[in-house]
Amino acid sequence: MDAPRPPLPPFTLETATKKVRLAEDGWNSRDPAKVALAYAPGSHWRNRAEFMTGRDAIVAFLTRKWQRELDYRLIKELWAFSDNRIAVRFAYEWHNDSGKWFRSHGNENWDFDDNGLMRRRLACINDAPIGEEDRLFHWASGRRPDDHPGLEMLGL
Repeated sequence: MDAPRPPLPPFTLETATKKVRLAEDGWNSRDPAKVALAYAPGSHWRNRAEFMTGRDAIVAFLTRKWQRELDYRLIKELWAFSDNRIAVRFAYEWHNDSGKWFRSHGNENWDFDDNGLMRRRLACINDAPIGEEDRLFHWASGRRPDDHPGLEMLGL
């Protein structure tokens, strides 16, 4: 059995905000195996038009994703929460292997088990081409610095 992944439900504003930042940090690591550990073994995902179940499928999906979405930088913000559910909005910037930049915007609905593992992730995402001069996410690869503006401050 997996160890609990705090913060655990039921969520408060403080713990939901922390859970969102931990998820952002994990995704910015671009380490599929590490990211998959935040999800229940039988977690169900919808990402755009792709459906998957289980950690192995999550690892395979994230591996493919980060092979084509290069120099990926993500910001997530809490949108709403309840006892064991969190809704977030997010944006991330990336470029393809031809050097074309994109900003992807979306929202996710998360459902957690009692151990704080995400058992359902439903994501809606839209990609917008941007010029390199329009990029807003300029930190070094990895965790977003604490003093980097969030989505609201960036006008997104």
